[in-house]
Amino acid sequence: MLEHVPSWLGKALKGLRAGEEKLAIVQPGLGSFTSIRLASPAFADGARLPERFTADGAGISPPLFWTGLPPETVRVALLVEDADAPTPSPLVHAVVWDLPPGDGELKEGAIVADKRRASDDGSDVGRNSYRAEGWLPPDPPTGHGVHHYAFQLFALADGPDVKDNPGRSTVLKAMHGRVLAAGLLTGTYSRGEEKPVGPVGGVAKAAG
Repeated sequence: MLEHVPSWLGKALKGLRAGEEKLAIVQPGLGSFTSIRLASPAFADGARLPERFTADGAGISPPLFWTGLPPETVRVALLVEDADAPTPSPLVHAVVWDLPPGDGELKEGAIVADKRRASDDGSDVGRNSYRAEGWLPPDPPTGHGVHHYAFQLFALADGPDVKDNPGRSTVLKAMHGRVLAAGLLTGTYSRGEEKPVGPVGGVAKAAG
């Protein structure tokens, strides 16, 4: 949808961004946590997302995998947010709640509405910022600059569950004081900007 925003408007909005300080992983009250490894075989940490994962391509979710979760982990949650969106809060691109504890992965294209998933691992795909289940493909305004998409994985201690198809606020409330470990993987995307030179694929280690 935002591909139709004229470049002059995107450039005018360049200074308007939600801000990294509003990402879920830096919110106070989540708990004292260590780092875990979150990575993708499709792009390196800090590299440009391949077009097929965006609104300019097939718009499917990228593959992810994680290792090194604490043994006391009861459930795992994933939040994907764009802190560079010209909105008051980061734009939510994906919510997945109750992933199985321990090392795991999400296959390419796995973040879809629950009724469309080929396999059932017990997890619940929640609502993105457009209030729809599944992956919201990156769709930054032309000329707005580089957007950073934060893939945030949380290992959680025991605690209350959430209702089906939760949104960001519900998940953040449920995670309060329960985060044992977290991983961060960042992909970038832009329109109307010079594309980076060099490889965009590869496996990356997460930042803590």
